[in-house]
Amino acid sequence: MNDLMKCDDTGKLILRLTLGILMLFHGVAKIQSPSIVEFLAGSLSTNGLPSFFSYGVYIGELLAPALIILGIFTRYGAMLIIINMLFAILLMHSGEIFALSQHGGWKLELQGFYLFIAAAIVFLGSGRYAIKPD
Repeated sequence: MNDLMKCDDTGKLILRLTLGILMLFHGVAKIQSPSIVEFLAGSLSTNGLPSFFSYGVYIGELLAPALIILGIFTRYGAMLIIINMLFAILLMHSGEIFALSQHGGWKLELQGFYLFIAAAIVFLGSGRYAIKPD
């Protein structure tokens, strides 16, 4: 029984697929509604950053999840998601960092989930179930 419970590579695959697939949905939403990216461009400009940075959301929500799902440059893909989530939290949710939802949970649970799972993948790597294991 003890050997059956030691499936580190399977656990890494589950983490990769969970983060990659769930983040990919956000990227697909950006493709279907380009106005979201325009809104992000305005928010970046308001904060003194170049508006073209808004296209980075496609890297963080389409390219990075694809890399993570496939297991190609997995750690780099996870780092891209970390950068994406830090921008999202600081630009769009900075007023909610210490806030609770009406149900008592952290208001940024979803963003925190993506951020910290990506950080775990940076440290854990892809595992052996990857096209290019690291």
